[in-house]
Amino acid sequence: MSAVVELNKVCQHYGKFQVLHDISWNLQPGEIMGLFGHNGAGKTTTVRLILGLIRHSGGELKVLGGQAQDAKIRQQIGFLPENVMFYPQLTGLETLQHFARLKGASMAQVEQLLEQVGLTAASRQRVKAYSKGMRQRLGLAQALLGNPKLLIMDEPTVGLDPIATQSLYRLMEKLRNEGTSIIICSHVLPGVESYIDKAVVMARGHLEVAGNLYELREHAGLPVRLRVRGLAGREISHPAIDSRSTLHDGWEELAVRPDARLEVVGQLLQQQPLDLEVRPPSLEDLYCYYTEKAGAVGVAGVQQ
Repeated sequence: MSAVVELNKVCQHYGKFQVLHDISWNLQPGEIMGLFGHNGAGKTTTVRLILGLIRHSGGELKVLGGQAQDAKIRQQIGFLPENVMFYPQLTGLETLQHFARLKGASMAQVEQLLEQVGLTAASRQRVKAYSKGMRQRLGLAQALLGNPKLLIMDEPTVGLDPIATQSLYRLMEKLRNEGTSIIICSHVLPGVESYIDKAVVMARGHLEVAGNLYELREHAGLPVRLRVRGLAGREISHPAIDSRSTLHDGWEELAVRPDARLEVVGQLLQQQPLDLEVRPPSLEDLYCYYTEKAGAVGVAGVQQ
């Protein structure tokens, strides 16, 4: 099965300034991928290349088996930008009808999408009266016009309340199950962790790591944190335990080397604790590790 997006040693220059250095990764059909990195890491440039808005300076880039600039390819892509902008005097319905005409999508889909994103009741209100969350939902409906095979979303939960955020993630899962491939750029890492199939972490225009969370954890080798309650004051010793700290309400936390986590858990269970939690490195932990490893901590600058 051919990749939906495939980058092979892609480079990008703006004059003498190089913003992407030999980037290689791929996105398969029906995958949700998180594209992460600090401001200036190269995420936006990568998205612009995939959307066909700019041409890459070197390497190979294929989108849906063809060239990103091909109009037929671009018709199969949905895009939700971070800052959604619409004509304020148009209603939500008129806005979506306008984009449907531009994209050659069926007008019958307009009403369906407005209902899907919860804007049916507000569809005849002018967009200037919409809240930020409502504009974000309208932007999502716009991105879904034409049933895209590839959906790219930049900070899609901005302005959404918790219920709308969960609805968005459920919709992402539904689209994935139907074969849509999704790229999501977000700084809200705890929110997306449960929904992505793979992650790409960029720093300073370089690819730091790409793979599923298991692969990223194995590669990083960060300690697993075991939280245990009811063993305060008892001796817990094992060469794989790097640290032990007291939390609250009788909870303690042990930082354990990942290759010995099951052995340490077995030892703890023998002492019959009141409770035990195993916490592998989170997506946020992994992101911080790879960003720090790249020397990009505290990087500030122009978003690229």
